[in-house]
Amino acid sequence: MSTANALARRRSGGWTPWLYLAPALVVLGGLLVYPIYQLGLISFLEYDQAQVSGGQPTTFKGLDNYAELFGDGQFWQVLLTTVLFAAACVVGTLAVGCALAVLLTRIRVVPRLAVMLAALGAWATPAITGSTVWVFLFDPDFGPVNKVLVWLGLTGFEDFSWTYGRFSAFALVFLEVVWTSFPFVMVTVYAGIKAVPGEVLEAAALDGASQWRIWRGVLAPMLRPILVVVTIQSVIWDFKIFTQIYVMTNGGGIAGQNLVLNVYGYQKAFASSQYSLGSAIGVVMLLMLLGVTLVYLRLLRRQGEEL
Repeated sequence: MSTANALARRRSGGWTPWLYLAPALVVLGGLLVYPIYQLGLISFLEYDQAQVSGGQPTTFKGLDNYAELFGDGQFWQVLLTTVLFAAACVVGTLAVGCALAVLLTRIRVVPRLAVMLAALGAWATPAITGSTVWVFLFDPDFGPVNKVLVWLGLTGFEDFSWTYGRFSAFALVFLEVVWTSFPFVMVTVYAGIKAVPGEVLEAAALDGASQWRIWRGVLAPMLRPILVVVTIQSVIWDFKIFTQIYVMTNGGGIAGQNLVLNVYGYQKAFASSQYSLGSAIGVVMLLMLLGVTLVYLRLLRRQGEEL
């Protein structure tokens, strides 16, 4: 009888977490499920400016929008650009974040606090604000960066426009993205380093290992679960960049030379009034990021099981 009562209590208690989560699930359902449903629905329709204004009826096109999208060479070029640019941002973010995390373990309390406050200030800066500031810093007429480079004796930077060329514009956006993203990696990796037993690091130092050897042979293997998580998190963030590209290149650069998928979808939907194609691009991005997110959640679960 006691066993039956225990099983009954356990079954009834299994619903308790869902009751606590119910309000949040309802809000998330309203904010996410319905917009995603509308996004997917429009991607299967003929829904352009004529349908929006009521001049023509909305018709069902099935997979025609996706066939048109996948048959567009510009889409594949933008997709490749997005993947390469996101990969560069992820590598740069991890390199800067990990390097500063190791530096934080080597400096005193006051400099460490100053570095962390400065990094968190960059992290807390809204994307549109940070992008606008960076555009001003590299302005060809009034920006201090060009003036400093000219003062240092470097030629070619008089009235040099960083956002005119394709690669210089991407480089500028890359710097801004790394600047706003590395604090997350730095703080996370620093917390992981502090959890490593000091005896292990002392033993490696006594054996004559350099700082690079200690990182590569001791810290990196022990921090692998953390590094995997921050890497996938950075992939998700950097793949869906919109604000930095749109603000700093004025909507995608000259002749669309700095387009990424998010900006490309925005131009199709709102600049060209091709809402169906824009929705199809959004669905493709959603599926790609969903795949990365599932990998991220699986790794988080595996990490929890290891701990």
